[in-house]
Amino acid sequence: MHKTFTKNILTVLVSLAFIACNSSTDNNKTNAQNTESIPAVVTDAIDGEKSTLTQELQDSITYMYNEEKLAKDVYLNVYAKQAQKQLYNIATKSEVKHEEAVNDLAKKYDLNITLYPDTEVPYDQKSLENYASGEFPVVAIQELYDTLYDKGIQSPKDALEVGCMVEVTDIDDLNKYINQATQSNATDVLAVFNFLREGSYKHYWAFNEALQNIGVSDGCCSLGATYCHPEYPKN
Repeated sequence: MHKTFTKNILTVLVSLAFIACNSSTDNNKTNAQNTESIPAVVTDAIDGEKSTLTQELQDSITYMYNEEKLAKDVYLNVYAKQAQKQLYNIATKSEVKHEEAVNDLAKKYDLNITLYPDTEVPYDQKSLENYASGEFPVVAIQELYDTLYDKGIQSPKDALEVGCMVEVTDIDDLNKYINQATQSNATDVLAVFNFLREGSYKHYWAFNEALQNIGVSDGCCSLGATYCHPEYPKN
């Protein structure tokens, strides 16, 4: 009987270990599926040869870094008051990657992204590490952040509308910057900016759907013509 009992205990322990192992594997798979990465075509472009950048395009890279930081910061800070899952998911799974991609460009071209418009000061990792949430050297972006945050914390509807507003602002600016990169034949910058714009299209439709799900039938279009863009790609 003692041998049988011991055998049964060992069988249970082995079974539990097997289940734990499978559970860990499943969790790892889920985490991997939930983590977006910068596409290889973008990282290859960043790692490739330097382009010849105009001062205008250098300034646009710096400005765009701050704009991507705005998206991440406002989504996370509004989420703390209005816990809409789209805000958290987009900030932590996508905006951090957008910010990283532009940061890699800044490193490549030795641009300072924390002292705009003084972009010619060399890239400074220490200053970047001290770059507080919700704080920006770009006056226009600081003012936009303050306005969006004040709106977003008012209600779930306002929080999701802030998402529409941020993504349309990003797309409008990226359209200009993509044109600059195309004219300069800056293929690496173009790859990064296209990556950002594709993400913003996806985020726009996520916020649009979220608004419809809480009863705002017109989604982002409820904010008026400026934020109504049925022409945006959905894939």
